[in-house]
Amino acid sequence: MSAATTDTLQILLAAGPGPGVGPLHDLRDAGRAALAKTGLPGRKTEIWKYTRLKALDGVAWTGPDARPEIDGDWIDAQAGFRDAWRIVLVNGRFDAGLSRLTDLPSAARIAPLPEAAGAHGAVAAALGQLANAERFPMVALNAACLEDGVAIGVEERALLEKPIHVVSITAPGAQPVAAHPRLLIRIGAGAQATLLESHLHLGDGAPAFTNAVLEIIVGEGARLGHYRIHDGPENALFVATTAVSVAGGAQYDAFALNIGAGLARNESMYKLDGERAEIAVNGAYLGVGGAHIDNTTFIDHARPNCQSQETFNGVLSDHARGVFQGKILVRPDAQNTDGHQMHKALLLSGKAEVDAKPELEIYADDVRCGHGATIGALDADQLFYLRARGVDEQAARALLIEAFLLDTVERIQDLAVREAFAEALTGRLRALQSSLAHGEAA
Repeated sequence: MSAATTDTLQILLAAGPGPGVGPLHDLRDAGRAALAKTGLPGRKTEIWKYTRLKALDGVAWTGPDARPEIDGDWIDAQAGFRDAWRIVLVNGRFDAGLSRLTDLPSAARIAPLPEAAGAHGAVAAALGQLANAERFPMVALNAACLEDGVAIGVEERALLEKPIHVVSITAPGAQPVAAHPRLLIRIGAGAQATLLESHLHLGDGAPAFTNAVLEIIVGEGARLGHYRIHDGPENALFVATTAVSVAGGAQYDAFALNIGAGLARNESMYKLDGERAEIAVNGAYLGVGGAHIDNTTFIDHARPNCQSQETFNGVLSDHARGVFQGKILVRPDAQNTDGHQMHKALLLSGKAEVDAKPELEIYADDVRCGHGATIGALDADQLFYLRARGVDEQAARALLIEAFLLDTVERIQDLAVREAFAEALTGRLRALQSSLAHGEAA
């Protein structure tokens, strides 16, 4: 590591709670030990070759301080989904006062992570099993600085009628803040649930760094819809690492929508760990100004007769940069695998850039797998078609951009979530319509 990166790591660790404190101390100690070997990801870390964390350097990062003043009405307005059980994390800490869990059914258990890990051996044993600190430096950093989080459990064959909505708020206040939210979700066999994530930022003065980690276990024959939306100012850095295990006969439907932040990276690992497991992993992103948006995925077909489908669409304007790294691994025993992957990017400016790296690694012979990537500008023939019918150029461009991104949003299986995400995306596009019409951010 460079001297600057080493100093940054020490500042981030100093802002954490320190080793040997509370029921999570084993996880913290393991994270610090892993970081001592690997450090923060840099130029030599292959999976980080397109994304740098230089924005972390030279900043006097602090940990969560006193609880900032946050109005519940502000959360409702920003995050929506009022008809949901709401879990609020502020700078990585669970906030019971802002959460809304009064009518939670007995089939669902939600508790602060230190409490759950201290009281239930199964929770403590599951932490860190899917998101491995030794393999993933940002997971190690999260573990090393871990102070709080939430454990969510859904009993076998339970059917949750409303979504569980996790609202993670990063609020830097007067000083730059580094937050490390942590979630552990376990869905019992045959259960059905919907998990929503909203990552929000309060205040646009000091820089904010969010380094979230999620571990999700989907039991046999269960179904989980998992939908994330992230929005933030230009001085926000957002990194999320998600590790998911899907058992036999289970279904997992995921969508990630990124419409803000200076740097956003979603790194996700999915393991199809039982026959007839199915996953759909989709997303859309919009980058303007100097935004850098990275979607990196790894789908592990470990068992036979499983299906995976993955589609990401992105629009980049001005000098924004997009990254898509998607790998599908088919193991030798994973016969009759059906796995498909596609990434499409629309560049509105000559300064915009995208790096696409789709990969297939196949060790079985009875498979149906495919991948692809396309990069281009707005279709001149489609623009001409709309303008020939009386639509002015700015409106025509806006319609084509909106249709391009909504194509993936339509893949969300939950209708209410699909409509909410479409509304959020459409609202952002309309706010940026004038700048997007010229390929430059306002």
